[in-house]
Amino acid sequence: MNYHITRGDQTYGPYTLADLQRYVASGHVLPTDLAKSEEMAEAVPVSQTLNPSGLPPAFEAPPAFCAPPMPPYQGGYPQAAGYGQAAGAPAMQFEDPPNLNWGLVLLFDFLTCGIFQLVWNFILSAWMKRVQPTSQAIIYYAVVYGLQLINTGFSIPIFMAAIHHTGLSHHYGLNLLSFVAWVIRIFARFNMKSSLEEHFNTVEPIGLRLNGVMVFFFGGLYLQSQMNRINEIKQAMRYRGFAA
Repeated sequence: MNYHITRGDQTYGPYTLADLQRYVASGHVLPTDLAKSEEMAEAVPVSQTLNPSGLPPAFEAPPAFCAPPMPPYQGGYPQAAGYGQAAGAPAMQFEDPPNLNWGLVLLFDFLTCGIFQLVWNFILSAWMKRVQPTSQAIIYYAVVYGLQLINTGFSIPIFMAAIHHTGLSHHYGLNLLSFVAWVIRIFARFNMKSSLEEHFNTVEPIGLRLNGVMVFFFGGLYLQSQMNRINEIKQAMRYRGFAA
């Protein structure tokens, strides 16, 4: 029986059951990935496919040097980061983080009066969604900027009313809307932090730890600086892999 493996939006395979056992042991396939054969009505976790009884399997350590390279298929490899070059594994297949220097992000943000940071947050969160499908940061940012757009639309007539001294009856409502948008922005930042740490400590393990205080006060600039650092680490890992 052959199985197709799904991780996020990508589908790989087909593989035999023996293939799956080898690739789980080598780290190419995760136990939480979904497996489905033509005979199955719906996909189930790979762990359930390999151990349908749910009983603890007998441990057998696979040889560290003989894991074969995965057969080619459309869409790349579900790749475990840092997997040894001696085992024949290809380079990491996950898309690198956007690598614009954080200083340039700050400069462009200043020159565009904040518009660049708005666009850049969407670029970062869209990348995060592609490599870590559980990330919700892009949804949070969409809500934030939607609220800010509503706030701007209401601010114009209120500003005109202030000029003509007709009162500011909606002033406190706008303040509340701005506060809600600010709170959701904080949620977006910490969702990005959580997704980055989850991805780069499991799928591409580099031991990433982010400072919550820096995330709170410096937001996208701090996260961008850490993405620059992640790119440096990944480039160094690739270099070591080629040099091996």
